[in-house]
Amino acid sequence: MLKNLNRRTEQKFCNEQIKNAEGFSPVPMSYPLHFAANLSWLFLELDNLSERVEAAARAGFKAVEVAWPYDTEATELKKVLERNGMEIVLINTPPGNKAKGELGLGALPMQQVEFRTGLELAVKYAKTVGCKQIHLMAGRVPVDLDRTSVAKAMETTFIENLKYAADILSKEEMQGLIEPINSRITDPRYFLNTPHQAEKILQQVDRPNLKLQLDLFHCQIMDGNLTQNVSNYFSRIGHVQIAQAPNRNEPDSPGEINYSYIFSLLEKLGYQGYIGCEYSPKGSTFNGLGWLKSYWTSQDTNKLPLPTEC
Repeated sequence: MLKNLNRRTEQKFCNEQIKNAEGFSPVPMSYPLHFAANLSWLFLELDNLSERVEAAARAGFKAVEVAWPYDTEATELKKVLERNGMEIVLINTPPGNKAKGELGLGALPMQQVEFRTGLELAVKYAKTVGCKQIHLMAGRVPVDLDRTSVAKAMETTFIENLKYAADILSKEEMQGLIEPINSRITDPRYFLNTPHQAEKILQQVDRPNLKLQLDLFHCQIMDGNLTQNVSNYFSRIGHVQIAQAPNRNEPDSPGEINYSYIFSLLEKLGYQGYIGCEYSPKGSTFNGLGWLKSYWTSQDTNKLPLPTEC
């Protein structure tokens, strides 16, 4: 009971901070790079997805992304997005049966029907909330099977499902994304692990509305060499996500990646999409947004103050 009371107190304080965070204004799109708050990782001080959207808007974000928003009614999410002048730029296909350890169905042989059912749900939800990109999750190598023994079958299944999904999405003027997830720290059994593997699959699918979702945290863990990877695969990139490596905290926290350099590289290459902020704050989300304030102020435009605590 005490834990629940503390949680309610924490949420009440956070709500007050959000309401009182004067001095924030919508971030003008004249900034070279545009950032989306990943609400599956940020503003977790608030349990309610709608409240997280409001918090992100107060922090100056113009867009959000959410892995699996399906527990929130699409019409409800649409209203709160519109009320706060926000857009949602990315959702994932459903993970499948979490109790069985599934994390996506795209590459799982014998589950094409389930993949298509999940895709239908994702497209319907995305249409309602105005989301134009869907991450088509590959899924994990089954627990009782060796990766090398099923790699070819999983690749074939993934390619077939991606062709089907891309054609469905094309009719809705949507874009599909595939994301390599590192197998060294985050998920040893995830099928799609590197941008090189993703590039090979994208070539075989050969659909213009299917792109690479490049999470620089995963890329750094698996391969490093970020300058060449970003540059070499730039024409394939449809979405970028960021977090520091190896601990997946704020971009300016101690770690391996120089994000000031990365941002300059993306600007130089002319990246026009959103950058998803998919990291775990070391403290409160608001207190960890100093890196974003630094980027905004470095553009010599409106200097947006941050709340001191939440």
